[in-house]
Amino acid sequence: MRTMRPPRSATPEPVDPESVSPSGPRRAAKQAALVLLCLLWIAVGRPRHDPWKNDDATTFGVAFGMARTGDVVVPHLAGEPWLEAGPLVPAIASVTMRTFSPPLAPHNAARLAVGLLLVVILAGSSLACRELNGRAFRWIPVLILVGSIGFWERAHVLSAELGLTAGLAIGLYGLALALRRPVPGGIALGLGIAIGFLSRGYAVPLWLLATAAILPLVSATWRTKAHLATLGIAIAIALPLSAAWPIALAQRSPDLHAAWTAAENWREYFAPAAGSGFDPIYVVKNLPWFAWPALPLAFWTLWIRGRGFNGGLRDAGVVLPGVLALVVLVSLSLEREPKLIGVMPLLVPLALVGALEVDSLKRGLSGALDWFGMLTFGLAAMLVWGLWIDSYLHGMSLSAARMFRDSEIGFRPSFKLWAMLAALGMTLLWIAMVRPARRSNRRAVLNWAIGMVLLWTLVSTIWLPYLDSRRSYRVVAEALRTHLPADGCVASRNLGGAQRALFAYFAQLETMREEAGRGTDCTHLLVQ
Repeated sequence: MRTMRPPRSATPEPVDPESVSPSGPRRAAKQAALVLLCLLWIAVGRPRHDPWKNDDATTFGVAFGMARTGDVVVPHLAGEPWLEAGPLVPAIASVTMRTFSPPLAPHNAARLAVGLLLVVILAGSSLACRELNGRAFRWIPVLILVGSIGFWERAHVLSAELGLTAGLAIGLYGLALALRRPVPGGIALGLGIAIGFLSRGYAVPLWLLATAAILPLVSATWRTKAHLATLGIAIAIALPLSAAWPIALAQRSPDLHAAWTAAENWREYFAPAAGSGFDPIYVVKNLPWFAWPALPLAFWTLWIRGRGFNGGLRDAGVVLPGVLALVVLVSLSLEREPKLIGVMPLLVPLALVGALEVDSLKRGLSGALDWFGMLTFGLAAMLVWGLWIDSYLHGMSLSAARMFRDSEIGFRPSFKLWAMLAALGMTLLWIAMVRPARRSNRRAVLNWAIGMVLLWTLVSTIWLPYLDSRRSYRVVAEALRTHLPADGCVASRNLGGAQRALFAYFAQLETMREEAGRGTDCTHLLVQ
């Protein structure tokens, strides 16, 4: 069979992946630099700030309750059972809280769980890409995820969706590994299903099992007894791990188990059946910016492979993450109330598809991405530094306050040595990395990732006091505490879960919610 070769003008000259990957020359230095970049991205996301609403504060409130009571079977938020998500992520956060607080404050210790989950997400994505495409491709999806706009802040928030994404990444790795080793692959797939279920209900089990069922229909690679064995092993692993918590919940409180079952009704995952209005294009219309640069790179892969080059669309590296991405996209589009933070898992399979044909990008396209990234992040960094210096010297100007949609003029950010050193160090590192770089397609993806880390570092260091002052409830809660009654209860009306969690943490106030039929005998009422 004759191999199709594109015309010289259609695609760039073939590039040996080994020559531009961390497996090539100076392997140890490249590996160390990439590991350092990922650790820096993860560590910078653990700044010393108060819990912020919504997901961060709510999940922390549940973890704080678990750390105090040691009860992971019935999660509590501000004194009331909380069953809107699974117990896994708050349980992990409660463990890091008990382990590292003190010396860390409880909320900072709890946020270490975010770093652990991010390591799992990046490692799972890298291992899956290595299994499907070879070790020369193992770092590209990691850089795409680090540079994804959708991961900008949401990946650093303590949330159930982070556990959802981690479960999907492990499950994807299991499906990829199963092509070579069905038993370990089945174990990994089962663990991914269980982690996803214990984090956020049936979403991840639905996505992974639907993908496993569709794969044999689209490719002969999965029409084997080994694939059936993998699914059998995965179900045998996932079923007891997933069922342990609902069974324990039913034994503890049948009423709470019934409430959780009602909340996890299948109609929540299929809005048309619920008869409620929903926006089926909500995810699609936000995906172009949310999934940048994974989405355009994935489209380029489909364009190249669709024309028959490099194995075509039948290659396992395209089929597996491609089917999973379509399943997740359709499922998210049919949810009753989709949220952008819930779209994070979709970035994992998109990053794997986008990684395949980075090396075949036309020089003009990769150069455009590279120069666009350098100009964007360079100008953005200058703006961030300039606004901080001006605000520090003269107070925040009226124009800056309007840009931030803030009503306070004259805000002066505080000077902290560690924050200044981190911001300066990352700025100098960015300049050193992008300026003398040998231009290549992979280098363009790396430069974009470094630019995202630069901006995230600046926001999380020198601008952190400003953000914390705008998004923390500490001042409100501490001011309220001085007006609380010496004894008796306080009722609340229209108080969200994040506010309840933060009032309980900062003011030791657990309100009696009118919505739950409580607080009728309280002498004080807190209304939002």
